[in-house]
Amino acid sequence: MRFIAAGLLLISIAACQSSNRQANEAKEDTTVLQAPYAPVFYDSLSLAMESYYSLTAGMTQANLTYIDRYSTELKQHLDSLPLHALQMDSGKLGNVRNQVSSMSAELSGLVGEKGIEEKRAAFDMVSGLLFDLVKVTGVKGKTIYRQYCPMALKDAGGYWLSNSRKKINPYFGDDMLGCVEVTDSLRFN
Repeated sequence: MRFIAAGLLLISIAACQSSNRQANEAKEDTTVLQAPYAPVFYDSLSLAMESYYSLTAGMTQANLTYIDRYSTELKQHLDSLPLHALQMDSGKLGNVRNQVSSMSAELSGLVGEKGIEEKRAAFDMVSGLLFDLVKVTGVKGKTIYRQYCPMALKDAGGYWLSNSRKKINPYFGDDMLGCVEVTDSLRFN
């Protein structure tokens, strides 16, 4: 039975590494997108993104104190985003408000969770919502990389955002750096 489990693990790792090689061979999208809103919004969003990257580092290290600290900080930054500075139609602005509100609620739940797996599940939700927000608003002068590990969250797969192509894995830490692929990148003026 142990040999079967070990064999399945090796097959999973090999599949993940093969998928990773294919993703790395794909060329990065070099399209530069516009970030057309007020600088005050982007200054605030940049602070939120820095807190998110620190949260990602905490997840990678499985450091619960660090995770809770940066989840709380990220929530504070999101709650104070000057959404009034976004000059967009009311339907789109309503969606942005809902995304920010959902992230804030998810981060409150993340801090309340005791186990690392539950925190990582909430982190995955926050990551998806944050990526959707960045696609709509942009991040002035930045490139955002969306990374993925298909083995995360009990093989359901998990996404996260990074400010570089550097391989990190907030779902498995340094144990599964081969299970990281960049699935998307957004580059903004």
